[in-house]
Order: sequence, then C-alpha cells, then structure tokens
Amino acid sequence: MRVPPPGRSREPARPPEGLSARVPVEQRGPGLDRDAVRLLVSRGAEVTHHAFRELPLLLRAGDLLVVNTSPTLAAAVDGRIGHARVVVHFSTHGDDGRWAVEVREPDGQGTTRARAGTRAGTEVVLPRAGLLVLEEPLSPRGERLWWARPAGDVLGMLRAWGRPIRYSYTEQDQPLSAYQTVFALPAPDGSGSAEMPSAARPFTARLVAELVSRGVQFAPIALHTGVASAEAHEPPYPERFAVPEASARLLNAVKAAAGRVIAVGTTAVRAVESAAGPDGVVRAAGGWTDLVVTPERGVRVVDGLLTGLHEPEASHLLMLEAVAGRAAVGRAYDEALRGLYLWHEFGDVHLILPDETAHTARCDGNPW
Repeated sequence: MRVPPPGRSREPARPPEGLSARVPVEQRGPGLDRDAVRLLVSRGAEVTHHAFRELPLLLRAGDLLVVNTSPTLAAAVDGRIGHARVVVHFSTHGDDGRWAVEVREPDGQGTTRARAGTRAGTEVVLPRAGLLVLEEPLSPRGERLWWARPAGDVLGMLRAWGRPIRYSYTEQDQPLSAYQTVFALPAPDGSGSAEMPSAARPFTARLVAELVSRGVQFAPIALHTGVASAEAHEPPYPERFAVPEASARLLNAVKAAAGRVIAVGTTAVRAVESAAGPDGVVRAAGGWTDLVVTPERGVRVVDGLLTGLHEPEASHLLMLEAVAGRAAVGRAYDEALRGLYLWHEFGDVHLILPDETAHTARCDGNPW
C-alpha cells in the first residue's frame, strides 16, 4: 500500500493508459494546430470544460501570464558502458563544468528503462569518442541522477547527436521542434531544459496576439528543467532560474493593482516564488533554486496556474494544492477522468483560476 506524501490526504486516481497523449495534437488529424487541445478550468469548487482556443475569453484585461522562455534541449544521447548499450539523459549543467545525468538502458521499444548497478567511477563512451565519468550521486535521496564529468563540449554533442527525451507512453520519436514552445528563446550560453516546459505548448503566435489585443500581459522568466523520473516521482532537484528586472517590476505592478498573476506551468511558479520575499514583493533574481512549493509553504505571488495533468505520485500536485487547495484539485482530476482528458506533455491542460471571493478578500487585506 502506498503511503500518501506528507500533507496530502487524498491522491487523484491514476489515469488509464489509454488517456496518455501518444502524439502531438497536430498529428491527430488534418488542419489541427497546437491549440486544438482541451482546457479544464477550475474556480474553487466550480469546474468547467472548454477548448484551449477559448483562453482569451476566460482571461481579462490586466491579467498577467508568467511564461518560461527556456528552450528544450536534445538531451538524450546513445552511449556504451563496456559492451552494454545505454542512453544518457543530460539533466543540468553544474557550475563546475560537470553535468547531472541519468544513465538508462534501451527497453527494445524505442524508449528506455531504469538501469541498475550505476556506481562512482563508471565510464560512459559517447559519440565522437566522448567520455563521461560518473563521480557522485546528485542527492543522498537516491542514485538515479549522478554528477558526471564530461570530456569535450556537451552542448555541441547534443546538437549533433542528441534527440529529445522520450517516454514509453509516446508512440514514436518526434523532432526537437515538437518540444519547443512559442516562448522559447536561445539562452546566451546555449543552456536549456532537459524536458519541455510543456504547459506552454498549446500556445500559438495567433493566440498570443489575441491575448495581447485583449489586454493580457506577459512576464518572461527562465527556469531550466531537469530530468523527471519516469518510475519514481521525486521532489524537484535544484534548477537554474532567472527572473529579469523588467518582469519583477511588472509582477509587482499587477499585484499592486489587484490584478491576477497566472503562471504558465509549474516551472514558472517555482521561478517567481523563488524571487519573492516573505512580503510578496518580487525582486530580480537568478542562479539556483531548491524551492519546493507545498500547501504548507503556500504561494506569495501566483494567483492561478495553467498546467498539464500530472500522475498521482507527482510532487507537482503539492504545488497545485498550494494554489487551489486539496479539495479543488481532487475535484478537478475527477472531472478530467470522467471527461477523458489526455495526460502528459502532448495532452490537455488545466487552468486553475482563483475563486473570486477569496481573491477579492486577499486583495482587500482580509485573510478570511
């Protein structure tokens, strides 16, 4: 019997395998674009069903969307340990030149599975005679991710030999372009995310233009996501982030005007909340964040959240509960299952908007 994570009394039910989005929506039929996914909307106890293209009608002038500009890397590379074939997932670039990596093995179906027996000193041979030496586990919580020292230019190798990380619920390999969002910008140092900041995937240039025409504002941030665990959902590891001065000023201005700050993705929540002081004021910040947003910690800046649908063990659900409350998240996931919404990075999305009564009370300074 699985014990619920601390602070959680009820986990959403696990979605059936048939509800995994196996290909991007634009490959499911002629004439479809990225915004042809479904949108589940939660407002406190109320849950409604929409098309994502209706998002401009669900927001209002003065709302602020916080968007992650991190590009997705082709972070999976084939290698060998001795005579054994392995796949290395490059997760995070450290300050000392090392990379946090996960070493997996092919599963015979085009994807990978966890690999046992990894230990310090293991050498992984990579393309172009590259070599990767595993040095120490990233965390005392387990040995899934390792700090490893590469010989050579990792980013150049990823550009030449890498491919996007793919999980077993997807049907086939996709080009890297399928994993880039409309907000992705090249980082000056070539860094990016090991996995797509997928909540923003349904946005198109046309939809962004319509939102802007209706008075919705955008605040760019960057958070470079690491590799998630396909087998055991763990709390997020430290990740690199940046909240620019212009975005910090815009966030504070919207909060001062009693506007709504809506994060596009859990990555945007982590970045903005990492830059907010106990007083709720956002200041330009960057570097590493190890913040884990839970109901106990709460949120200081974010009023709403646009996100994908997460597995019941995922630590991201604690963040959703911090924004919406445990009961509201459970109710929304029940509705998503009844409505046959699709899960994962190519699936449907969930918009959590603040309960207007509670939001007005907070803006008036009344905690009740």
